[in-house]
Amino acid sequence: MKKLNNFIDGKSLPAKSGATSEIINPATGIAYATAPVSGAADVDSALSAASKAFVEWRETTPAERQRALNKIADALEARSDELIAIEVENTGKPVSLTTSEEVPPMLDQIRFFAGAARNLEGKSAGEYMRGMTSFIRREPIGVCAQVTPWNYPMMMAVWKWAPAIAAGNTVVLKPSDTTPASTVFMAEVISEFLPNGVFNVICGDRETGRTLVEHQTPAMVSITGSVRAGIEVAKSAASELKRVHLELGGKAPVVVFDDANLETAAENIAITGYFNAGQDCTAATRVIVQENVYDKFVELLANQAKNNIATGSPNEDVLYGALNNADQLARVSGFVERTPSHAKIVAGGSKVDRPGYFFAPTVIAGLRQDDEMIQNEIFGPVITVQKFKDESEAVAMANGVAYGLASSVWTSNHGRAMRMAKAFDFGCVWINTHIPIVAEMPHGGFKRSGYGKDLSSYGFEDYTRIKHVMTNLNA
Repeated sequence: MKKLNNFIDGKSLPAKSGATSEIINPATGIAYATAPVSGAADVDSALSAASKAFVEWRETTPAERQRALNKIADALEARSDELIAIEVENTGKPVSLTTSEEVPPMLDQIRFFAGAARNLEGKSAGEYMRGMTSFIRREPIGVCAQVTPWNYPMMMAVWKWAPAIAAGNTVVLKPSDTTPASTVFMAEVISEFLPNGVFNVICGDRETGRTLVEHQTPAMVSITGSVRAGIEVAKSAASELKRVHLELGGKAPVVVFDDANLETAAENIAITGYFNAGQDCTAATRVIVQENVYDKFVELLANQAKNNIATGSPNEDVLYGALNNADQLARVSGFVERTPSHAKIVAGGSKVDRPGYFFAPTVIAGLRQDDEMIQNEIFGPVITVQKFKDESEAVAMANGVAYGLASSVWTSNHGRAMRMAKAFDFGCVWINTHIPIVAEMPHGGFKRSGYGKDLSSYGFEDYTRIKHVMTNLNA
């Protein structure tokens, strides 16, 4: 069995207590590695290393940080086959899609933040008061505590550490307790290009994360995870008034009007709803269809699920692999088993009879706005379908959830698309597409989906603080 370690101050270390947990391959349901369950002493060590390293790292120039991040991207690209194998074993994802859909954007995002380090903007220096010149400094915040989820372990790690380090901060990152492998590997690779202590990884459970967040050292806490986890982090960080960055759950509405190209929409919605087994906060899993094409669209989606969408082991030619863990499989199964009598399962609806945590691509029609599958994040390969009459009802249904991360509208009417983009209460609106993400544009939501932005210059600026300097011209 493989043995994973923490990575603290440039060294691979077990937990001081010796405590470990088993890491399961979701495609088999079998343990293949152990990882540390870090305690307070490990958290102290990692934060002490990050705090010490910050003294020098904050003094580096943007050009120096850019060179370091570009070297990191090159090194990870050169070892991408190893990284993919580690990620696939730890997540059960298809090799082909991890190779084509996760590694290239991840590397691009590192290189984007490398360039962003040299492109900070601020208000023009000037005399806003007679005899006084004012200017703005943007400075690193300090030590950043970061917590990442299990749905995209290596990519979500990049979304956290790349902007933080590019801005001159140091990092202690805790990956999910079920998927630490790729983050630990990443830390070992990039340590060649960063001073010891700039990037540290501690493995552990929920209590490890709480200890990290509540520690007095971090100046900022950043998490991608569930709403529950985000609320706990915000409460924990409040005691020290830490800056908090939350990218939480989603329940993306996918609004299809009768003038959309229905066949194209169904194909694309199926792909983006089932991608990564629906374990994506932006997944196209809450479909809302205009009533006069509703029956036809349900049929089109069901045909996609039955005939064009496949799940299977990592080396098979499939769209998605296993759910991440046994608890998640039980959660998804529970939602489907509780399908109300007024709704109908028109495709899938059950676990796949094979080892591992697989669930069939599922379509459930006839759901109502207050049903739990509409109001709560399922986070699995389950697409729900509702019907609406007109634009106003479509907007009300789309916005009628607690989440506000992402959304899409499908129509051939440009004016209507623009009206929907304005009316939707979500941090991202796609038009006649769903789920594309680019490094240059911000990713983040409203309401219970959290606050703060990942990616883009907006995300980079979240890892800086603003200082006003005023000088007396007559002194």
